[in-house]
Amino acid sequence: MLMAANSGELIALIDKLERLGLAYHFETEIEEKLHEMSENEDDDYDLFTTALRFRLLRQHQYHVSCGVFDKFTDKEGKFKEDLSSDTEGLLSLYEAAHAQIHGEGILEEAVAFTTHHLTRILPQLESPLKDKVKRALEQALHRGVPIIETRIYLSLYGRDESRDELLLKLAKLNFSFLQNLYRKELSQVSRWWNGFDLKTKLPYARDRLIECYLWGVSIHFEPQYSDVRIAVAKSMQLVSTMDDTYDNYATLEEADLLTEVLERWDINEIHRLPDYMKIFYRFVMSIYEDYEREAAKQGKSFAVPYFRETVKQLGRAYNQELKWIMEREMPTFEEYIKNSVITSCIYVMFTALIPGMKSVTKETIDWLLSEPNIVISTARMGRHLEDLGSHERENRGGKMLTVVDCYMQQHGVSKQETLAKFAELVEDGWKNVTAEWVAKTSVAKEMVEQLLNYARIAEVTYKNSQDGYTNPDKFLAPQIAALFVDPIAI
Repeated sequence: MLMAANSGELIALIDKLERLGLAYHFETEIEEKLHEMSENEDDDYDLFTTALRFRLLRQHQYHVSCGVFDKFTDKEGKFKEDLSSDTEGLLSLYEAAHAQIHGEGILEEAVAFTTHHLTRILPQLESPLKDKVKRALEQALHRGVPIIETRIYLSLYGRDESRDELLLKLAKLNFSFLQNLYRKELSQVSRWWNGFDLKTKLPYARDRLIECYLWGVSIHFEPQYSDVRIAVAKSMQLVSTMDDTYDNYATLEEADLLTEVLERWDINEIHRLPDYMKIFYRFVMSIYEDYEREAAKQGKSFAVPYFRETVKQLGRAYNQELKWIMEREMPTFEEYIKNSVITSCIYVMFTALIPGMKSVTKETIDWLLSEPNIVISTARMGRHLEDLGSHERENRGGKMLTVVDCYMQQHGVSKQETLAKFAELVEDGWKNVTAEWVAKTSVAKEMVEQLLNYARIAEVTYKNSQDGYTNPDKFLAPQIAALFVDPIAI
């Protein structure tokens, strides 16, 4: 399959396979070709191919140097102005520059340069190139959810005059197969959720099962990860209901009691809880019992105590947030961030999906919970994105303290300056996560890739400082419809 007349064509072919959602069928061949490519640098590539090679290698954990772009700059280190007429080259550079890490000033310059010129020429472009540029400006590929980007690219590639009809048909058949699989999984997890009838019993809690499942698809879209997607959906709905119980309904005394009962992890303690919390506690215990059974079935029983402890830990963290809010006790920003790593839910989610992953060992969980840089960076960035999107809802008309208030008071700055700082922290977070990604660890690649994909779905959910999780009809509905509802014409 991976046959091309020259290396430039091979690079373009690999990119098409990835963007069309077909790369997992050719994973070994692609890795072999990229390894060869990483060891053979070609100085004759144009801007388009140089940038595409750079991005592909970065996305496959190769620490390729940004010095490959030096030849496109002038004596002052600025990108040459004659590049501004090369739309495909600009677009390729724009996408590559978003895979930057700290200390790569040339790529920061590239983002500014390409964003300016692509925005300037967009009105003069014709489709499908115009639509490709518009989509890139809305969502950089490296930071987008792979399966969402695949669905969008399928429509764009279908209008490309240079398209490979056979490749396009294969991609459409593959997507249709995945979509049918997702529908079956959604049906399965919906039956599970409806069995609890929490929409009726706990009306204060958000019913966001489809959005929770979207997070699962975003973590791993390939067909072999059905168990992972379902586990993520269930754990996310658990987290969401727990969050709403602490944040939207419980009194301080009730929250303390729930936290204590969770710590004891004994169903015989349930009589101590108010009626609505008994319903929630049974929900938690049911998920835990399912987890125990699935872990034993998959030979992953070692993960059970870890999952239990992360749920307890999350309860303590939510309870701490509630105390800060209700007692109007302003924590330092650093204290908030430390707690927010836990309330990002990254530990609950990633221990929840372990039974569905063949490559995961006890050492993998120990690594995950040892606070490695990529976990902390991903969790912090996820929370910064959520804080940007949800601070207005959580503020409740100025009645409740939020992390925005916390930062404003500690640093003596305005709300606008604070939100700008949070956006800067998100950018720093992406650089940190990408740096950790290309650094490679001894941990299974698919586990580390999940962390990268967590950052991606967080970016999409809270895009442009909007809370897509709380208001999915307004922000996530088009992606959900495209992935799970609307059939693709073959």
